[in-house]
Amino acid sequence: MEWIWLLLLLTIRVLPGSAQFNGYNCDTNLHSRFPAERDINVYCGVQAITMKINFCTVLFSGYSETDLALNGRHGDSHCRGFINNNTFPAVVIFIINLSTLEGCGNKLVVSTIPGVSAYGNATSVQIGNISGYIDTPDPPTIISYLPGLLYKFSCSYPLEYLVNNTQLASSSAAISVRENNGTFVSTLNLLLYNDSTYSQQLIIPSIGLPLKTKVFAAVQATNLDGRWNVLMDYCYTTPSGNPNDDIRYDLFLSCDKDPQTTIIENGRSQQGRFSFEVFRFVKHKNQKMSTVFLHCVTKLCRADDCPFLMPICDHRERRDAGRRTTWSPQSTSGNAVLSAGPIITRSDETPTNNSQLGSPNEPHFQLNAITSALISGMVILGVMSFSLLLCSLALLHRKAPTSLVLNGIRNPVFD
Repeated sequence: MEWIWLLLLLTIRVLPGSAQFNGYNCDTNLHSRFPAERDINVYCGVQAITMKINFCTVLFSGYSETDLALNGRHGDSHCRGFINNNTFPAVVIFIINLSTLEGCGNKLVVSTIPGVSAYGNATSVQIGNISGYIDTPDPPTIISYLPGLLYKFSCSYPLEYLVNNTQLASSSAAISVRENNGTFVSTLNLLLYNDSTYSQQLIIPSIGLPLKTKVFAAVQATNLDGRWNVLMDYCYTTPSGNPNDDIRYDLFLSCDKDPQTTIIENGRSQQGRFSFEVFRFVKHKNQKMSTVFLHCVTKLCRADDCPFLMPICDHRERRDAGRRTTWSPQSTSGNAVLSAGPIITRSDETPTNNSQLGSPNEPHFQLNAITSALISGMVILGVMSFSLLLCSLALLHRKAPTSLVLNGIRNPVFD
């Protein structure tokens, strides 16, 4: 019996520590402190910005979830967060949809980044930086013994993605070609389609495209006569709308081609066409969806000269080598970089628990839960053992008279 009372006493002593945080998933040893910079995690997603704030340190500071709001908008319920107690530690989650990013006073600052592409093109990309803060209200008194809480966040996106992130954006380029009779200007466009008929432009569902979905791309030219064709030199993808992004994945360049990419038509008409299977960038591993932007370096070439600009990838000798050497620079235009996207893809992997997305303290929670379960199980086992003991004693007392009869004492009735 002594060990049962010892377990009960241990259980009672454990309870006050968890009661200090009102039943939320908190640890008194880890979270009995004021908030720090590490207590907010910011996820710059493809459709929304998500902030997760350690709710345990908020409780320790004397506040509740209703005291936290975006950019001082404490009177607007739409600018408050909600509690998720299924993680360790418990968190308050704020979500900012990119379609309504300025709804709670978030700031959008646009900047232009100059750059030079691998082909020497001078380019500039507009970047939109979204920033704001989450704080607690000032008390109506002159002084306060509670600390004021302030969490800052910031995310950057290509501006074209923020302006219209629900539809595919396709860039166009005006390309100038010089002839003996003068100069003309043609417009090139990069468009995406659902199937090989190239009749219906690509429609991306709100949840994104499944991985390995085949997408059909086409570079089309306008204001061209029959003497000129479209030639795609190099097509690649990036996780952002910036063609100069350091992270890129090549679809085809010269004789190098991604195994999942098929070049349908190139240099033979006034459009270039190819297909590829969509994927996700590994840098988006903590997100349910990934963004893929397509870029193609394209030029115009005379129909007679285009075949000699195509790479020979079967190790055969060049045909008409003498004619190839007579090709002149005037028979092609300059390069134009065309872009299309974002292509939003979704991961079909098993969703990761929020507690695994940046919760280094999760093992402490598992240890506490296991310990509590063991204590509870031992208490229940002790109570059941004690009950069985009482039942056994009761049964022994009832059987005592019967045992006398069986030992030979006669019943007078039978006489």
